[in-house]
Amino acid sequence: MNKQPNSRMCFVCGRQNPVGLKMDFYEDPEAGQVRAEFVVPEDYQGYPGVVHGGIVAAILDEVAGRAVLIGGSEENLMVTLRLTIRYRRPTPTGTPLTAVGWVRQAGGVGARVSGEIRLPDGAVTAECESILGAVPESFRDRWEEERPYWKVYG
Repeated sequence: MNKQPNSRMCFVCGRQNPVGLKMDFYEDPEAGQVRAEFVVPEDYQGYPGVVHGGIVAAILDEVAGRAVLIGGSEENLMVTLRLTIRYRRPTPTGTPLTAVGWVRQAGGVGARVSGEIRLPDGAVTAECESILGAVPESFRDRWEEERPYWKVYG
């Protein structure tokens, strides 16, 4: 699998964000999926032993949104226009988890993507469906400042 770039300060993937999750994402072009294996520390709990729902949402938003980058470049980056989440069971802290994202439909200036968070036994704790759209021009100016930090880190 090919490793995707990380950024500097993104909460989910940023390498220099002191409170971020610092997750790594890998693309599997044959399966048409992006994957991340990770453990959420208890610092991000809602209830004891359970990942806060907002953190779950952020992880799903990231993994599903990254699916449009498979085999492409940063020019394929999009923004989330709508994110719908279904929490199926508690997502535990301190447990190895896998996030998976894929494209359901792409075309024009948008895409429909999905994602899941899975336990080691494959059970799904949460899933999402998102509608993505083109990045607004106002974001692109700030992206130029960040571009040198958008890379694959060792």
